[in-house]
Amino acid sequence: MKRKLVLGIVSLMMAASLAGCGADGSNSDNTVVVYNWGEYIDPDTIEMFEEETGIKVVYDEFETNEIMYPKVETGATVYDVICPSDYMIQKMRDNDMLAELNWDNLPNAKANIGQQYYDTATEFDPDNKYAVPYCWGTVGILYNKTMVDEPIDSWDVLWDEKYADNILMQDSVRDAFMVALKRNGASCNTLDEAELQKATQDLIEQKPLVQAYVIDQVRDKMIGDEAAIGVIYSGEAIYTQRENPNLEYVIPKEGSNIWIDCWVVPKNCHNKENAEKFIDFMCRPEIALMNFDYITYSTPNDAARALIEDEDIRNSEIAFPDLSKYNGLETFKYLGTEGDDLYNKYWEEVKSE
Repeated sequence: MKRKLVLGIVSLMMAASLAGCGADGSNSDNTVVVYNWGEYIDPDTIEMFEEETGIKVVYDEFETNEIMYPKVETGATVYDVICPSDYMIQKMRDNDMLAELNWDNLPNAKANIGQQYYDTATEFDPDNKYAVPYCWGTVGILYNKTMVDEPIDSWDVLWDEKYADNILMQDSVRDAFMVALKRNGASCNTLDEAELQKATQDLIEQKPLVQAYVIDQVRDKMIGDEAAIGVIYSGEAIYTQRENPNLEYVIPKEGSNIWIDCWVVPKNCHNKENAEKFIDFMCRPEIALMNFDYITYSTPNDAARALIEDEDIRNSEIAFPDLSKYNGLETFKYLGTEGDDLYNKYWEEVKSE
């Protein structure tokens, strides 16, 4: 997944329903068709929504923003609610694919989501017209204290030859280039060819040290002591530490990506009212807490955070870091078709070496 790629319990529960969506299912006044990351919601919350409202949830999952986008763009399946990431929301907004939200139908979203997260969302949704924050986090380094010689605070460690074949990198063009660009003091949204060429060369030089380019597998490999160091999303770090207490997570001193995923309603949806009911239900404190406990990704729901009983989790520097302590944190921006092509060109160069 961007966060957990394996299709989970929800997929099994909803697979039969999905076969009808886009036909009778998505046109019914009694349904809401949802498109979300794999294992990115507590299945019990879906059942609770259905029981309370009588609205049937037709549920589909995607693995990456880039897989999600063309499916929505072509209208092959019509969705009512989608959960894209920051830069993809910007792309969808720029291409007139999103419906403006009726905030009168979203009282929980207005009352419970922290203002700081709406402020962050203005980077890709300038007037907060289209997106309700759902989860957020950072990208950093997870390391095994028993397998490294010193505390880690820099992306430089990913180029340290003494950790050859013990390094895990994200198999993602934006995440991989973010690491190399930030290491060199550049923006993760740069379109400067010289900076991208330098990052490309650095990634090529790093390749012999990399055990594997992975996404979901970094979590399992680090839990199983199969690697010493890995680039990981903060929500995954929380889960891995529960499974292996020798693991530590750090946001490198050069800076990193701070990401935010949001609920949006596509312009071609069939059931906007049901979509807003679903979104607002997920913004209830007790529901948001259930989802946080299930997926371990940081919630922007301040009321839900206040309900977390474990003080260590409620005040966790991984789950809820004080961002003022860090330099160089950036949200990914949509770079346009030419920008995407530029990054993909250099990524292909890295992967082909």
